[in-house]
Amino acid sequence: MSIIDLRSDTVTLPSAGMREAMARAELGDDVYGEDPTVNRLEATLAERLGFEAALFVPTGTMSNLLGLMAHCERGDEYIVGQQAHTYKYEGGGAAVLGSIQPQPIDGEADGSLDLGKVEAAIKQDDFHFARTRLLALENTMQGKVLPLEYLAAARELTRRRGLALHLDGARLYNAAVKQGVDAREITRHFDSVSVCLSKGLGAPVGSVLCGSRELIGKARRLRKMVGGGMRQAGGLAAAGLYAIEHQVERLAEDHANAERLGAELAGLGYRVEPVQTNMIYVDIGAQAAALRDFLAGQGIRVSAAPRLRLVTHLDVKSADIPRIVEAFAAFRRV
Repeated sequence: MSIIDLRSDTVTLPSAGMREAMARAELGDDVYGEDPTVNRLEATLAERLGFEAALFVPTGTMSNLLGLMAHCERGDEYIVGQQAHTYKYEGGGAAVLGSIQPQPIDGEADGSLDLGKVEAAIKQDDFHFARTRLLALENTMQGKVLPLEYLAAARELTRRRGLALHLDGARLYNAAVKQGVDAREITRHFDSVSVCLSKGLGAPVGSVLCGSRELIGKARRLRKMVGGGMRQAGGLAAAGLYAIEHQVERLAEDHANAERLGAELAGLGYRVEPVQTNMIYVDIGAQAAALRDFLAGQGIRVSAAPRLRLVTHLDVKSADIPRIVEAFAAFRRV
C-alpha cells in the first residue's frame, strides 16, 4: 500500500529533475563565498524579490532567527502573532540566542494581526521598557493569505512608527500563486523576507533570507556564529534553484486538491474551515488520536490534533483524494 502523507508539505521528496540538477551542480566552498551555485541562488532570489542581497541557510528556523537578530539588539523587542512560527514553533531562539523579547498578540481569523493592536503594543521610549524595533508577519498564516492592501497598511504603520518589517515567507509562493501575482508584489512591503525552499516548493533542505546588503552582511556573520556556515552546499542550492524555476506554478494543483478535499470532507459532515491554499483544518475534537491510528491503517499519515491540519503537496496527487475521502468516511462508520 502506498503511503499518503498529509502531515506537512515538509515531507516532500526531490523530483527526478531536481535530483538531476543537484547531481550536476557546480561546487565550491560557500564559507569562502566560492560556491557558484549558492551564489546564483542568492542572487536570483534577491533580484526576483526586490532586495539587494540574500543568504542561503539550512533551515527556515535559522533564516528567521538571523533576520530577527540582524534587525534587533539585546534588549530590543519584536511584535509577533501568538501562533506565529517565529514565536511559538522555533524553540524560543530569538529570546535565547538574541536576547530579543517577543511581544505576542492574538491573531485574527484571517491570519492577520490587528494593526490597531500592533500599534498599541509599541512601547514608549522609556528605559522601563524593551525597545520595540520590529514587526514580524507570516504569509501564509495557517494556510491563509494576507491581503496586499493589509501588507501596504502594515508597511505604512511600521514606517510611521520607526519599526522594521520582517516576513516569515515560509509559504510565500503559495500566497503569490493564490493571489495571482508575482511574489515581488508581496515582498516589496518588507525590509527582510525569509523564503523556505523545503516546503511546497519541494527542495530537500534550505531557506533564503533576503534584505539590504547591510542586513545580509550582519546575518552572514550571525550564520557563522550559530553554526550555519556550509561548505560545498551547491548541491542543496541547485535543488532550491530548480524549485523556484520549475515548481512554483504547480502549487496551484496543491491548492485545488486541498479545496476539493475540504469540500468532500464537509460533505461527509466534518466541520471544515474555509480553504485558501494547501491546508485544510478539520474540527476532530477528542477523536484526534483515534482518527490518526485508523488512518495509519489505511496508509494515510496525519498528526493527532483536535483542530486537525491536512496539508497537500507535490507528493499528494489528485488521484489520491478519493482514497483519503473514503478513509474519513469509513472512520465515521466505525
